[in-house]
Amino acid sequence: MSSSSTSETNSSAPARERVYEAFADRSRPLSDAVKTALSAGCERLDLSVGFLTGIDDGRQYIEEAVGDHPEIRPGTECPLSEAYCRRTVEIDGQLSIQDAAAAPEIADAAYDRFGLGAYVGSKVVADDEVYGTVCFADEKQRDEPFTEADELFVELVARLVGRGIEQRAYERERTERTAQLSAEKRRFEGIAENSFDVIFRVDTEGRLTYVSKAVERVLGYDPDTLVGDTFSAYLTPTATADALESFDTLLAGESIQGIELTFEHRDGSEVVVEVNATPIFDDGTVTAIQGVGRDITERRERERQLRIRTRAMAEAEVPITIADATDPNNPITYANDAFETVTGYSPAEITGRNCRILQGPETDPDDVARLAAGIAEQRAVTTEILNYRQDGSPFWNRVTITPVENDDGDVTHYLGFQQDVTDSKRSERLIGLLNRVLRHNLRNELTIIQGYAEFIDDPPPDTDVAASIRRPVDRLLDLSEKARELESYARRDRRPTRLDPGLFLPATTAPLQEAHPAATVEVTVRTDRDICAGAELERAVEELVTNALEHDPKPETTVEITARDAGEWVEIEVRDDGPGIPPMEARVVETGEETELQHGKGLGLWLVNWTATRYGGSFQITDEDGTVATLRLPAITDDQTVEAAARRPTVLFR
Repeated sequence: MSSSSTSETNSSAPARERVYEAFADRSRPLSDAVKTALSAGCERLDLSVGFLTGIDDGRQYIEEAVGDHPEIRPGTECPLSEAYCRRTVEIDGQLSIQDAAAAPEIADAAYDRFGLGAYVGSKVVADDEVYGTVCFADEKQRDEPFTEADELFVELVARLVGRGIEQRAYERERTERTAQLSAEKRRFEGIAENSFDVIFRVDTEGRLTYVSKAVERVLGYDPDTLVGDTFSAYLTPTATADALESFDTLLAGESIQGIELTFEHRDGSEVVVEVNATPIFDDGTVTAIQGVGRDITERRERERQLRIRTRAMAEAEVPITIADATDPNNPITYANDAFETVTGYSPAEITGRNCRILQGPETDPDDVARLAAGIAEQRAVTTEILNYRQDGSPFWNRVTITPVENDDGDVTHYLGFQQDVTDSKRSERLIGLLNRVLRHNLRNELTIIQGYAEFIDDPPPDTDVAASIRRPVDRLLDLSEKARELESYARRDRRPTRLDPGLFLPATTAPLQEAHPAATVEVTVRTDRDICAGAELERAVEELVTNALEHDPKPETTVEITARDAGEWVEIEVRDDGPGIPPMEARVVETGEETELQHGKGLGLWLVNWTATRYGGSFQITDEDGTVATLRLPAITDDQTVEAAARRPTVLFR
């Protein structure tokens, strides 16, 4: 900083202090503080006029002014186009004019109206909006331009004025709000004293500060005796926890509605009160709680039995049915909505029919006989049975049938519970498969390794013993990795989503084509619909294409991937011109007779099968001049949600 700048800064210190002191005193009226700041500015800048303007709807209003100028007095106004401040509010920073007559920033109309030769101003911003300007001026032009220190001083005054305006608006709003709250309180208490319900108010500590007269009718207490006590003192022990939790919700700024709390009446009886309450705010902080309580003891008792029946049955997440035990066919007389969710049959469709409709070609007769015996003997029975949904997809159903007796001890109905346990059965069978395959292949490969290990010290001349040992080791490692991957997929949450075959099929196969440049991988998409399945479908397709590429002895193999519509499904067909999958492998995947599975290659196919059936689809392999693998999966249209299109898992071995 130059010596001249330093001198100017030091000489301005008293003016700045006066400005700071004026606005620091919150008890001082804003107009006095502004006038003090304007006077200090005139002295600091050696100018004759200082003024504060407000800008509204294209006009300038003089709010405060010091100095003697006929056009610059509180209350005068003019169009903004005729004001020196016009450019001040348009620019960032301060506008300083040494000679207004020659300055292009000052309009001729403004100069003609005010005749100010020198001018410096800064816009005033309050609550992020331009309020107006703080300006200093003189009828004479200046010999020297305004310094940076001059402009910073004007900016300081403008900022302090803006804060003062914000504070003034805040105080006015607070005063108005206080008056409104007082009026509301008077109205509230007037209504409360004549209300049939209990009106109350508590502080943030939970102490009652007001209770209406109705509390004497509801709980037997005089209202005045309750004031000062905590509301929890009159609750039953079991209701206290719910009440305190709701109180925390209110203190967090949220309302509560319809919470039912049990209070202790003065005579020792219990009264159920339905409470609605809202927080009271002051400056954004909860300062009290007010609410209303209605005695619903009689209503709650009337509804209790109905609520038990309806909530336990209609709202249960497991399917529930009631069958008529007096009819030899045991027709269904009631089914809840969850029954349709699991089986596909609506309550209307199943009413009057027997649950035998859920049985199908692979349902075990022994499981059916077990249920029939329980019904015939009128005793409770539970079994897991393979059933079929309305769309024909199989699922494992844990069925429990319980006889219901009337007052005379006669069985009149059978209460049935169904639970879709397909996921657990799938996992159970898959883990069993993995254990069996790993034990079987480990034994076979170790036998091979042991055989070659005998030649380590004296290898035959035409045998690479190390390589012969490495091959079964590599196969075991590959099998172990596939087993780990399949198990990890089985343990993941099922997350159906929308998959575009036109996007994920090319993206999945492109790296495989690059890794096998001599082969030809073609993708054809003949559907406009997406597929409703999990992201692991991409891994399943990758497994099929990889099998086709790596198990063909000739590198020029061709693999064709086609996605096409098939009714409510989208089919993905992977076709190759290789030697074809061994019949045993195809039979294992199709029939589920996993005891014949011997090779790691087949384990990869189980991963594909697991993925397809997990999302309600199916997987088939045929041998037609090569291998044709077909994945059938639920289709999803543009106007469908994932939830609407998603299907439940089907049995794994199908």
